[in-house]
Amino acid sequence: MNGILLGIFAYILVQLFIGIVLSKRIRDESDYLLAGRSLGLGFGSFTVFATWFGAETCVGAAGSVYKSGLSGGSADPFGYAACLLLMGLLFAGTLWRMRLTTLADLFRQRYSPGVEKLVVLMLAPTSVIWAAAQIRAFGQVISASSSFEVDLAITLAAGVVIVYTVYGGLLADVYTDFVQGIALIVGLGMLYYVIMDANGGLAATVNAIDPARLNIFGGDKPPLERLEAWAIPVTGSLFAQELVSRVLASRSSAVARGACLWGGGIYLAVGLLPVLIGLAGMRLMPGLDDPEQILPKLAQQHLSEFVYILFAGALISAILSTVDSALLAAAALTSHNLILPMAGQVSEVAKVRVARVAVVIYGLIAYLLALQSEGVHDLVEQASAFGGAGVFVVILFGLYTSHGAHHSAYAALLLGILGWLLADKAFGLSTPYLVSLVFAVLAYLFVGLLERWKPTWSSAPSAASARGVGGNETPD
Repeated sequence: MNGILLGIFAYILVQLFIGIVLSKRIRDESDYLLAGRSLGLGFGSFTVFATWFGAETCVGAAGSVYKSGLSGGSADPFGYAACLLLMGLLFAGTLWRMRLTTLADLFRQRYSPGVEKLVVLMLAPTSVIWAAAQIRAFGQVISASSSFEVDLAITLAAGVVIVYTVYGGLLADVYTDFVQGIALIVGLGMLYYVIMDANGGLAATVNAIDPARLNIFGGDKPPLERLEAWAIPVTGSLFAQELVSRVLASRSSAVARGACLWGGGIYLAVGLLPVLIGLAGMRLMPGLDDPEQILPKLAQQHLSEFVYILFAGALISAILSTVDSALLAAAALTSHNLILPMAGQVSEVAKVRVARVAVVIYGLIAYLLALQSEGVHDLVEQASAFGGAGVFVVILFGLYTSHGAHHSAYAALLLGILGWLLADKAFGLSTPYLVSLVFAVLAYLFVGLLERWKPTWSSAPSAASARGVGGNETPD
């Protein structure tokens, strides 16, 4: 077994050990799903950063910038960093004070239990499919560093993630995110230093870049396509369960806001490393057929075995921090918002057990999807647009207006999906997400007017005015 593989396995064992040790602190559902609502600013900031910073941020952003210049980073890191900052500035304090357990609780409180269940059925599959793609990527890293077959490597990858997520819940997720975040910063930092040094330093690298490639809003795309490229990461991911769970797990509203702001700042700072590497790569390694190979190829060319282990650890960190969060998000939505309401009064031990079983089941589903390598990328592409616009619109109206009730929410969620399908599949438009947003907004507004004209429409048991969404809680 080579040194690289030994280093990777040692890193994985640390993650498992953390999960098993922290499992002793799990006493109830809040401990398991929200780390006992105890996160401080340091751990909160790192878990926000590490959860959002996936392998695609390292590899995909570098490749996109290599190909298109700085405008290729509109989604990663700039769009997703803007998403985190926006959550901290406008929404984190409000969501924290509502004392939710999952994002779907908001839909039950503001609209109805039926809307809550529809949202779960839309969001949970997205998280599982995303976890499958990341497990596949994890398996590829292990396979590339050893003689293991890809399928065996994927099996090991899935087993590791499932075990430590089942044991430790969000608390283990947060602690491993801290370890993973440090490994990610160190690994990328070492690679950045070596490549900048080979390129004559940062000043020489920047001076050698064509100024046209430094325009973040550049490119030949029409304005609406540029807007689409920014809207997807900013609004499409703003209310993801993975992010909202970190907000709800904070010990105060101030910590929730600060964690998103600091996490977004760290995300942007660390995300600029692959961006600069992508810009420098055009000079160091011009003419690549596959731009996404720029980061791995430069790492292989410039790094010693020890530093390459750190780089591989960085990639694994990015993958693991995404997978465990995705599995826990799907399990939390399913157990808390679908299964437990049907089970009646159950003990806290039983609630934790149900959530753990859900993690195992979703982990196995993600594993089976990961084995179907040719289909995962397409599934992720579909899942990324599966209701994101509708969820954004319904939450925005629900939090800050009194307009609309449960029929409005149903209309916006379902017509948002329909708008995307028509724009992308039926007509092949280049801006399906913007079309989906327009469909969702118009549907919510129109049906909301009908609900006002026909008061019986808005008489859902759990419907409430926007400023009283959280019951006795008072949002911002």
